[in-house]
Amino acid sequence: MDGTARQGGPADDRRVVIVTGASSGIGRATALRLGAQGMTVVLAARRASELESLSAEIERSAGRALAVATDVTRMDDIERLTTEAMSLSGRIDALVNVAGVGRSHSIMSDDADVEHMLAVNLLAPIRLMRAVVPVMIAHGSGSIVNIGSVAGEIGINGTYSATKFGLRGMTDSVRRELAGSGIGVTLIEPGYIDTPLTAGRAGRMPGPDIVAHAVEAALRRPRRRLIVPGRYRLAVFLSAALPGIVDRRFAGKAAEKPVPAAAPPGPRG
Repeated sequence: MDGTARQGGPADDRRVVIVTGASSGIGRATALRLGAQGMTVVLAARRASELESLSAEIERSAGRALAVATDVTRMDDIERLTTEAMSLSGRIDALVNVAGVGRSHSIMSDDADVEHMLAVNLLAPIRLMRAVVPVMIAHGSGSIVNIGSVAGEIGINGTYSATKFGLRGMTDSVRRELAGSGIGVTLIEPGYIDTPLTAGRAGRMPGPDIVAHAVEAALRRPRRRLIVPGRYRLAVFLSAALPGIVDRRFAGKAAEKPVPAAAPPGPRG
């Protein structure tokens, strides 16, 4: 179904769920899983052709999907996405903030990379939550799932870590602000997952389905936080309880490139 097509009938009773970053990786796996569970999935990402292909795949398996080409860094696109989702049944039952980018991890990252990571990984989820919360409050129920990262617990990835630390703090704040409203707010923190974001990384990694499964579980029963895979829980605990160990483990190795040494002073004349 494209951005203008509509279907009536009993299918309109399905939960309407917005999934950002739906064109690949965790977002795509999540959309497929939720569609298979009978939810109406509103697919948001920049690449319209990938969204249309995914929408068709969901509908071939008796699911329902709406593709809405969206740049989450643009406020007008977020407003249009919300309007399109609302037009399906007059409500938005859930928001899953998956869209994310990771570029250079060094403090010496270019300003453009830093600003883009902040815009996609932190500002966009805040704006999207701000757009859907009034709709959910009006209906007395809803779910928000934010995809953070273990890098939001262990600071080793520069600006990427900073955005995920920020998203963790924002998620905690929103959960507490909305307590008693009927809206569940969950943070899911994946470790390394086999997605385009980790392309070229050595070693075996689980696929995005492990995160999609956690999202489905959080939509059915909101939790405060889920870390997937579970083996990362120990690392998160040690980082909080014994930060000196993490400091020593990653000393000089937190970013993919060391900070360049300052050039020696030139002759004075």
